[in-house]
Amino acid sequence: MIRGLVQGVGFRPFICRLAVKHGLFGEVDNRTNGVLVIVQGNPDTINRFRSEILENAPPASRIKSIELIPKLVAGYDRFSITGSKATDDQITEISPDIAVCDECLADMSSDPGRIDYPFINCTNCGPRFTIIEGLPYDRPETTMKDFRMCQKCSSEYNDILDRRFHAQPVACNACGPEYRYKDAEKVVSGTNKILQEISSAISSGRTVAIKGLGGWHLMCDALNDDAVSRLRMRKQRDAKPFAVMFGDFSGLSKYCYVDKSEEKELKSWRRPILILKQKSPLARSVSNGLDTIGALLPYMPIHYLLFRILETPAVVLTSGNLSDEPIIIDDTTAEKQLMKVADSVVSYNRMIRNRTDDSVIRSVNGNINIIRRSRGFVPQPVDLNFNVEGILAVGAEQKNSFCIGRNYQAIMSQYIGDLKNVPTCDFYRETIGRFSELFRFKPKYLACDLHPDYFSTNFASYLEKEYDIPVTRVQHHHAHIVSCMAEHGLDEKVIGISLDGTGFGTDGNTWGGEFLLADTLSFARFTHFDYVPMPGGDRVVEEPWRMAFSYLFRYFGDNVDYDSIPVFRTIDRQKLSLVKEMIKTGVNCPLSSGAGRLFDAVSALIGLCSVSTFDSEAPMRLESAIETGSDLYYPFTLGTSIVFAETFKAILADMTVTEISVISSKFHNTVAKVILEVSEKIRNDTSVDKVVLSGGVFQNKYLLEKTTHELIQNRFKVFTNHQVPANDGGISLGQMVVASKIFGLCA
Repeated sequence: MIRGLVQGVGFRPFICRLAVKHGLFGEVDNRTNGVLVIVQGNPDTINRFRSEILENAPPASRIKSIELIPKLVAGYDRFSITGSKATDDQITEISPDIAVCDECLADMSSDPGRIDYPFINCTNCGPRFTIIEGLPYDRPETTMKDFRMCQKCSSEYNDILDRRFHAQPVACNACGPEYRYKDAEKVVSGTNKILQEISSAISSGRTVAIKGLGGWHLMCDALNDDAVSRLRMRKQRDAKPFAVMFGDFSGLSKYCYVDKSEEKELKSWRRPILILKQKSPLARSVSNGLDTIGALLPYMPIHYLLFRILETPAVVLTSGNLSDEPIIIDDTTAEKQLMKVADSVVSYNRMIRNRTDDSVIRSVNGNINIIRRSRGFVPQPVDLNFNVEGILAVGAEQKNSFCIGRNYQAIMSQYIGDLKNVPTCDFYRETIGRFSELFRFKPKYLACDLHPDYFSTNFASYLEKEYDIPVTRVQHHHAHIVSCMAEHGLDEKVIGISLDGTGFGTDGNTWGGEFLLADTLSFARFTHFDYVPMPGGDRVVEEPWRMAFSYLFRYFGDNVDYDSIPVFRTIDRQKLSLVKEMIKTGVNCPLSSGAGRLFDAVSALIGLCSVSTFDSEAPMRLESAIETGSDLYYPFTLGTSIVFAETFKAILADMTVTEISVISSKFHNTVAKVILEVSEKIRNDTSVDKVVLSGGVFQNKYLLEKTTHELIQNRFKVFTNHQVPANDGGISLGQMVVASKIFGLCA
C-alpha cells in the first residue's frame, strides 16, 4: 500500500509502466486511503521496482509511506490497472491543480486531435481539486463525467504506453469542454475566433472576464493605464495592487528582479503569484506606487494560446468578483455580475466544483512564505506529530481558512476570505460541508478563536449546541505561534513572537505585539508592545492618521505642535479635536498593543499613507519606501511593556532632515532590535533558545530577513511559517494542535 499524494498525479499509469519495464505481473488500483499494488515476480526484481518507485515518482506526487505485505500470489499473466475501490473511512490525499506541462504544450502544435485545444491535459498536468466531487479519484467522481470520451481519447486512456493512460480529465477538440465568447453585440464559438476577439478587446483597452481553473478572472492590458484605471473603478477596488500574468519568463524578467529560487517557484507546477521587486514600470495603476509586482506565468493552455497573439507582454489577471466577495465560479452569476465590470465574458461548459483563488507567495531568505494558500497548494495536508483526528478548527475572521483533522494530518481549506459578508460566510459553510463529505470527516471536537464576535466563533458555538460537540477557544497569538511549531514538529517551550494587527487578548484588550513563552498547550505573556488607544475602534484601520495622532498624544500630550506635522494639516480641524477628546475621555478608544497599528502610525506620520484604501496599505507603503538597508535604528524602552516614546521623538526629529527611505529602514531595524533584545532577555531567564516568528507583520520581507539575520547571528534557532500563511490564514492549524493537546488526543 502506497500512501501520500498518489491520486490524480499519474501514479497508477507510472506504476503500470514501471512494472512492465521490470517484467512484473499484477495489478494496481486506487483505494480511498492510497494506491494498492500487487506484484508477482522475483523478490530481487520487486525490490528494484520498489526503489525505482521512490526515485522516479511523478513530479507532483508525494509518497508518505510504502507498506510491504509479503504474500504468495499467483495467476497473473500481465500487469493492469483495475477498478477503484472504496474500502473504509480512511482517505488518501487529493492532488492540487497542476499547471499544463511542456509535453501537452508541444501537443497543441502537433497532435491532430488537439491542435490549439485549450483544455489539453495528461496524467502529469491539468485540473484536479477544482473538478473533484468524490473519492476515489476517477472520472465519474469529477465534473468531467458529463463529457464522454471519443474513440481516440478512450484509446489513449486505456493504452499503458500513452501519456494519457488513465488521465481522468482527458479530452480533445472532438469530445471535450469548449469555450464561448459573449459581448453586448454577439456570441462567438470556436477557439481561434474567440482568441482573436479577446486579443482585439485587450488591445483596445477593454476588460475581458474569463473563466479560469478555480474561478473567474478579469483581464486587461497591464501596460495601458486607462484600461487598468477603468477596471479599478468598475471593480470598486481603489488601490490594491493587481496581479500580472506575463507571457513568458523572458518578458517577466524585463519588469521584475528575479533570483534563482524565485525563478524555480515561478516555473513550478503550482504556478503561484510571486511578489517580486519591480525593475521596470508597468501601468501606474497596477501597483499604485508600490515597488513590487505580483507576477505569475501562464498555467492553463488558454493562457499560452492567448499570448501567442496578444500585442502586450503582460495582462492584469485579477479575481473575478466584486470587492471583498468570493471569486465567482458559476457561469450565470458571472455573466450577470461581471458584465457590469467587463466588456465581454469568456466561459466554458465544464463546471468548477471547488473554488480556488490564485495562490500568493513571497521568497524570503530563499524559502517560500505563503501569503494566500489556494490553487496549487490545496488540499495538500500538513503532516503533524500530533493526532488531530476529528478536530474541526474554524479559523479566524480575516483571511479565513479552516482545518479538518484526519489522523496525523491537518487538511487546510483553500483561502476563504474575510467573514464579513453573506456570500463569503455562505462559501465558508459550503466548503466545510464539502471537505467533510470529500474526506469522510465528522467533527468530534471544535477549536475556535477567543474573540466572541467572530463569525467563525459563533459558528463553532452553533455546532457545539447543535451536535453536542466540545469546543475549545484558543487565544489568537498563541494559535499563530503553534501553527509554526506544528509545521516544524516542535513540542516544547519556545520564544513565541507574534506580530499582527489585531487579536482578542485574555485581558479583554486588543493584542498584536506579543512576546510569549509558549508550548503547544499553553503560553505565558512575557511582554508586549505598549498599549495605545484606537480612537474610533476599527476606524483606525481605514484612517492610519488616527494612530499617528494617538501615539504622539499618548507619549507627549499637548507638548507637540501638531499643526507643524504635515499629515495633520490635511485632516479636518473638527475631526482632530474629536479624536483628541475621544482619547482623553476613553470613549470608543479600545486599547491595542498591535504591531500593525504601530506600522500604520509611522506610515501615516511620515506622509506615506494617512488613509488606507485596502488591507495593510500603510505597512506595505512603509516597507516599499525602503531603498537601501542600513543598521541604524531608533531608541526604545524595555520595561513591563515595550515603549516607543523615544522612537517617535527621534522620527519627528528626522522628518525635517532625513529621507523617508532612511526613516523607514531605521524604523524596521528598530522593531528587529526590539525582537532581538526581548529574545535575549527571555533566553537569559529561561534558557530557551528557539524563536518562533508568526503573524501577518512577518509577511514584511525586509523585517523578516533583518530579524532572522539578527537572531541567527546571536545564536538563536529561528522558525517561520512556510507551509501555511503567517497571517490569519494559518490560524486554524494552530487552533487544531492546541485543541489536540487540550482534548488529550496526543501525549
